[in-house]
Amino acid sequence: MQLKIMPKKKHLPAGRAPLILFLCQVISALEVPLDHGGKAKLLEDLVQPPTITQQSPKDYIIDPRENIVIQCEAKGKPPPSFSWTQNGTHFDIDKDPLVTMKPDSGTLIINIMSEGKAETYEGVYQCTARNERGAAISNNIVVRPSRSPLWTKEKLEPMTLQNGQPLVLPCRPPVGLPPPIIFWMDNSFQRLPQSERVSQGLNGDLYFSNVLPEDTREDYICYARFNHTQTIQQKQPISVKVISVDELNDTIAANLSDTEFYGAKSNRERPPTFLTPEGNASNKEELRGNVLSLECIAEGLPTPVVYWIKEDGTLPINRTFYRNFQKTLQIIQVSEADSGNYQCIAKNALGAIHHTISVTVKAAPYWIMAPQNLVLSPGEDGALICRANGNPKPTISWLSNGVPIEIAPDDPSRKIDGDTIIFSNVQERSSAVYQCNASNEYGYLLANAFVNVLAEPPRILTSANTHYQVIANRPAFLDCAFFGSPLPTIEWFKGAKGNALHEDIYVLHENGTLGIPVPQKESTGTYTCVAKNKLGMAKNEVNLEIKDPTRIIKQPEYAVVQRGSTVSFECKVKHDHTLILTVTWLKDDHELPSDGRFTVDKDQLVVADVGDDDGGTYTCVANTTLDTVSASAVLGVVDVPDPPFDLELTDQLDKSVQLSWTPGDDNNSPITKFIIEYEDAMHEAGLWHYQTEVPGTQTRAQLKLSPYVNYSFRVMAENSLGRSLPSQPSEQYLTKAAEPDKNPMTVEGLGSEPDNLVITWKPLNGFESNGPGLQYKVSWRQKDGDDEWTSVVVANVSKYIVSGTPTFVPYLIKVQALNDVGFAPEPAAVMGHSGEDLPMVAPRNVHVNVLNGTLAEVHWDPVPLKSIRGHLQGYRIYYWKAQSSSKRNRRHMEKKILIFQGSKTHGMLPGLEPFSHYMLNVRVVNGKGEGPASPDKDFNTPEGVPSAPSALKIVNPTLDSLTLEWDPPRHPNGILTEYTLKYQPINSTHELGPLIDLKIPANKTRWTLKNLNFSTRYKFYFYAQTSAGSGSQITEEAVTTVDEAMASRQVDIATQGWFIGLMCAVALLILILLIVCFIRRNKGGKYPVKEKEDAHADPEIQPMKEDDGTFGEYSDAEDHKPLKKGSRTPSDRTVKKEDSDDSLVDYGEGVNGQFNEDGSFIGQYSGKKEKEPAEGNESSEAPSPVNAMNSFV
Repeated sequence: MQLKIMPKKKHLPAGRAPLILFLCQVISALEVPLDHGGKAKLLEDLVQPPTITQQSPKDYIIDPRENIVIQCEAKGKPPPSFSWTQNGTHFDIDKDPLVTMKPDSGTLIINIMSEGKAETYEGVYQCTARNERGAAISNNIVVRPSRSPLWTKEKLEPMTLQNGQPLVLPCRPPVGLPPPIIFWMDNSFQRLPQSERVSQGLNGDLYFSNVLPEDTREDYICYARFNHTQTIQQKQPISVKVISVDELNDTIAANLSDTEFYGAKSNRERPPTFLTPEGNASNKEELRGNVLSLECIAEGLPTPVVYWIKEDGTLPINRTFYRNFQKTLQIIQVSEADSGNYQCIAKNALGAIHHTISVTVKAAPYWIMAPQNLVLSPGEDGALICRANGNPKPTISWLSNGVPIEIAPDDPSRKIDGDTIIFSNVQERSSAVYQCNASNEYGYLLANAFVNVLAEPPRILTSANTHYQVIANRPAFLDCAFFGSPLPTIEWFKGAKGNALHEDIYVLHENGTLGIPVPQKESTGTYTCVAKNKLGMAKNEVNLEIKDPTRIIKQPEYAVVQRGSTVSFECKVKHDHTLILTVTWLKDDHELPSDGRFTVDKDQLVVADVGDDDGGTYTCVANTTLDTVSASAVLGVVDVPDPPFDLELTDQLDKSVQLSWTPGDDNNSPITKFIIEYEDAMHEAGLWHYQTEVPGTQTRAQLKLSPYVNYSFRVMAENSLGRSLPSQPSEQYLTKAAEPDKNPMTVEGLGSEPDNLVITWKPLNGFESNGPGLQYKVSWRQKDGDDEWTSVVVANVSKYIVSGTPTFVPYLIKVQALNDVGFAPEPAAVMGHSGEDLPMVAPRNVHVNVLNGTLAEVHWDPVPLKSIRGHLQGYRIYYWKAQSSSKRNRRHMEKKILIFQGSKTHGMLPGLEPFSHYMLNVRVVNGKGEGPASPDKDFNTPEGVPSAPSALKIVNPTLDSLTLEWDPPRHPNGILTEYTLKYQPINSTHELGPLIDLKIPANKTRWTLKNLNFSTRYKFYFYAQTSAGSGSQITEEAVTTVDEAMASRQVDIATQGWFIGLMCAVALLILILLIVCFIRRNKGGKYPVKEKEDAHADPEIQPMKEDDGTFGEYSDAEDHKPLKKGSRTPSDRTVKKEDSDDSLVDYGEGVNGQFNEDGSFIGQYSGKKEKEPAEGNESSEAPSPVNAMNSFV
C-alpha cells in the first residue's frame, strides 16, 4: 500500500467535549515560514498576520547614564507597522525629538545622553505591530531608571563590650533599584573573615554569636554594590572594642570607686538564643520558581550550631542547600509542594532552642497550554486554547487585534468558551491576531496567536533533486517540507516505476519527512514525494545513497605507565573509501596539549616523557562527512610516592614516642608501607638507621627509643614502583640517660705470648652506651682453680692484656659495660686460654704402607695433649724423593708438605712417582707453630707403566723401506723391557690394510722396516713396556718413494695434450666436489671421506671386520682431522705423547692442596704433555699427480 498522511476531518459538535480534536488540528496546522530563506521565496505571495519576535522585559530597569532602548520586533506579510502607548495613551514619537524608531522595526531609541533625564521617560510602554491581517501587541513594559543613593549621614559611637557578649552591627543600606549586594570589609578593602561565630545575615547586618578580644577593631565597614550602575556605596566605619572583666573592673575602679564591680557573668557559658528571627515562630511567603531562603542566627557561649528540619516531611533532595555556616537554608525552584513548617534548631553544650517558620508558596500565572497560531482554509474548523495556572488561580481574558474581545468587531465563525475560542466554517475575513491574558495578584501572562485563513494548492518547499548520503543501518530522513491550505496529504514512492512504500519498513512523519529506520545498501535510489489537496498536487524527487559505516577496528587500550616513560595508543580505522576520513585525538574531551611530546602518526598517538598531567582519557575520534565514531582509553600515570610531610612527635616518654605524618601523593599507585628511619645527632650525625615500618594505611607509629640519644626521624613511602625520597627530618628529641642495657659482644681470650692472656671484645657504639661515661669492667680467673675474680675498669679500648700467666691455661672471662648512671646486667662468663707455646714432642711409631706406584698410606701415634701446649691444629707430613731405585737418576728433590687437620693419626700420600725412593717425617702443629720432627722414615714405590716415547721420526724413505728413530720415554717408571711397533698401509680410498706387530729390544733407538710397497702410505703405532705393562703410544705416518722408471713414463705422459686435458677435467670435477662438500659441511653434515677418517681408530681397540678380518677404517687418534696435502704428520714434525693425571680427590682424607716445586701442596698432581721437534723429509710431502694417477690405475 501507499504510505500517506491524511488531514484530520473537522466537525464541531455542540459543547466542549471535542476540544481535543481541535488541539490535534492546532498541531497539524502550518505557519507560513516567512523567514526561512529559500522556502520563504516559494511563499512570498502568501499573507500572514503579525507575530512579536522580540521585546524588552516586563520590568525593564535602565541605566540613567545611557540611552534608553525599548525593543519591539515583529514579522508578518505584508511587513507590519508599529505604534506605542505610554501609560495607556498613544505615544506620539514624532513630537519628541529625543525619540526615534529603528527602520523596519518597532524598537524605540530615546537619546538622553545629549539632553533629557531618564526619569522623564519612566512609565508603562506597550508596542503594537499591525498589518492587513491583524495586530499583535507586546507585554506592558515598565521602564524605571536604576538608583544607587548614598547612605544617610550618621554619627556612629564606638562600641565597647565584654568578652563573650553577643553583638549585631547594623548595615541598613539605602533603598536602591535594583537592591544592592551587601558585604563587610575593612579600610584595606579586605573582606572580614566569617565563621560559625561571626556571619552576615540576609538583611546585611553582621552578627556575632559571642565576641572575642580579637574582634576589637575600628574599621567595620558595610559596603553596598549597585551592579546596574557599577557603583559601590560605603557606610561610616564602626569601632568595636572587646575587653575582659578584669579590664572593665579596673576602668570602673579608676573612675567610680564606690560603684559595684562587674562579675564574670558575661563571660560565663550560656545556652543559645536567636538574634534573628525573633520569637518562636514566623511566616514566610515565596513565589513558585524562586529561591526560598530561610535564616536563623543564634547567639550563645559556646557558639551554637544550627541545623534544619521540615515538620511532617523531608527536605527535597538535590534542591536543598545550606549557606552561611548552616544558618541559611535555601531551596531552589520552589513549588507549592514545598509549603509547610520548617524548623531551625540552635544547640550548644548548655541547651537548645528552636524556631518554626511557616512557608506559603504562591504562584504568578504560568502556562499549561499557550495558544498556538492557526493556518486554516476556508470552511475549516479550529480552536485557540489558553490554559494557565497559578496561586491564586489566574483569570483568563481574550483580546482581538489588541482590543478586548467584548468590544471587538463581531465574527460569526468564532465562539468563546472560557479559555478556548472555537472557530467554525472560517472565511478569509476571520483572519486576526488574538491575545490571551492570564493574570492574578502576582503577575500576568500575555500570548499572541493568529488565525490565518488561506486557500492554497500544495507546494513542496524542499529543494528538488536533493542528494542524501546516509550511513548503513543508521536512520535516514528524507525531507518533504510542504505547504497548502487545506492541509495536503503526503505520499512517497520509490523508483521510476512508482513502487509504493509500505509502513512495515518506512515511517512517514506529519511534517512530510520519510523515515527509513534501518537503511541498507538496497535502499539506495530515487524517492518521490507527492503532496495533494482539493486545490491541486505537487511532487518532488530526492536521491538516497547508502555508505559503509566508519569503524574502529583496533581501539586504544588502557595503559598504566611510570612517570618519564613513553606510551602509545593505537587506533586503526576502516571507512567508506568514497568519504574523506579525518582522525583526531582528544585528551579529556579537549584538544591535545600543544607540546612536542605528543606525536600523532598514521594509526597511533605517542606520548613521550609522560608526566602527572598527562594522565586521563585519550579519545580517538574518526570523522567523515556523514558519521563519527570514537574509542577511548584511560592512561594512568604512576610513580613512586611523593615524600610524606608534616612530621610531628607526640606522647613523648623516656623510652617511646609517637610519630605522625601526612602522606604525600601516591601518584596513582597505592602506598603499601611507610619506612621510618632515625638519626642520632649526638653520636652519628648524618647517618640514618632503620627504625621500623608500618602498613600504608597507617599515618602514625609508636616508636621504641633508647636512652641518651638525640633522635630525629624521617619517613619514606613505598608502593609497587619503589620508594619515595625521604621526608624532611622531624624535630629532635633527646632521651634521658640510663644504665647500659647490654654488654659487649664477641668477648674472646687468647694469648699472644706464652705468658699472657689478651682479652678482646666488640665495644658498644654511642647509641648503645645509654649515657655518658661509657667504661668496661674486665674480669678474669683460671677456670680450673679457686682463685677470686680479678677485675679492672677501662675506657675507650676494646682490648686488655693480662701478663704473667701460665702457658695455655683455660680462663673464665667477663666484660661488663657501665656508664655514669650505672652498670649493665651481669654478663655471662666465656672461656679463653692463655698464650700457646711450640709442641715439645714429635709423633711416634710412624710407619708407611705403600699401596701402589703412586699412593702410600702413613700411620702415627697421637702426641699427648699436654705436650702440644696449645690448640691442636693437626699433623704435617714432610716427604721427598731421595733417589731412584735403579740409582741411575740421582737428584735432590724439594720437600713436599701435606697437612691433616685435627686429631687424625693416618693419611694418604698421593701423586708419588713409581719406582722411586722416598723419605718422610711427621710433626704436630698448634696455633703457635709445629713441633719437632719424627725420625725420617724411608719407603720405595713399585714399577709402573712408562710414558710414551719422547719423539718418533721417519727418516731415509726409499722405494721399499722406512727408517724410524725415537727417544726413550721421559718417565720410564721402571726398567724398560722392550718396544712394540705396529703399522699398517693406507690405500688411496683411506682404507686400512693388515696390521703388523713387531717387538724391538729396549736398548734400540733406531729401526729400519724393509720390503714395503713403493709409493704407499703407512700408519705407525709405537710404545714402550716395563714389567708393569705397556705405556702410552705415539703415532706417525710416512710414504715410501716412487719408482724412477715409472716416474719418467709418467712425466712423458704428463707432457701429452690429451693427458693435460684429462687432468684439467679431473681438477674441475674435484673443485666442484669440494664446493659441494664445503656447503654440506657448513650445514652440519659430513662428507664420505670425513666419515671414513672419523672411523679410523686405534687398532688395539678397533673391531675386526667380519668379512676379511681387517681392521676398520682409519682415524687419527690425536686430532680427528682429515689429512692435509696428503700428510698425516703435524707440520712441525712433533709427536704428542699421551696424557696421564693422578687426582688427589680419589685418595685419603686431609688432602687440601697440590705439591708444587717448593714442596707445598696445591691440590692435584699431574704430568704435562711435551713436544720435541723431529726432522722433516720428503716422506711427509703430498704425493704428486703422477702418484695420484697411479692410484687410479
